Amino acid sequence: MDQRAAQKLVFAMLDADGDGIVSKEEYLARTRNVALAMGLKEDDRLVAAARTLGEGAWEAMDADGDGKMTFDEYAAWAGAEAFDTVCAPVLGALFDLADTDHDGALDLSEFTALRTALNNPAPNAEAAFTALDSDGDGRIGRDDYIASIRAHVTGEGSPMGRALYGRPLSDVPAR
Repeated sequence: MDQRAAQKLVFAMLDADGDGIVSKEEYLARTRNVALAMGLKEDDRLVAAARTLGEGAWEAMDADGDGKMTFDEYAAWAGAEAFDTVCAPVLGALFDLADTDHDGALDLSEFTALRTALNNPAPNAEAAFTALDSDGDGRIGRDDYIASIRAHVTGEGSPMGRALYGRPLSDVPAR
């Protein structure tokens, strides 16, 4: 899958209401949704850290500062450098929210709760977990999780990414 195709799938996941625009509220709801799914309170230090990183990511993505991100804005911004400097810390903070026992890894339940809170269908999350759990130990490490998403969004290919965002491109609007 090329980078643009991967970006379309990620953008469709970020566009929770499917209107072709990711609003600031939609993007920032990601932290709140994961916190709620994991039973964490808004004032939890990990929630506060994830919220701050999410706000910084939004500022970087919303190039014109209008509170809305189109696919073209996202595609112009998204890439390896943006992932490494902006997205990876946000994804890591969200991972930490789901890591309820703070052992640096997610089991299937934690992983599925995280990804469904981020707008992926549960069957896709379960398939993605299986694809990433290459040693079959029932755990996904933080670094492997982030590396797999990076590989997907940069067009390098990722079995987890294909499973997680895996809906046919024909289902994703060509914006």
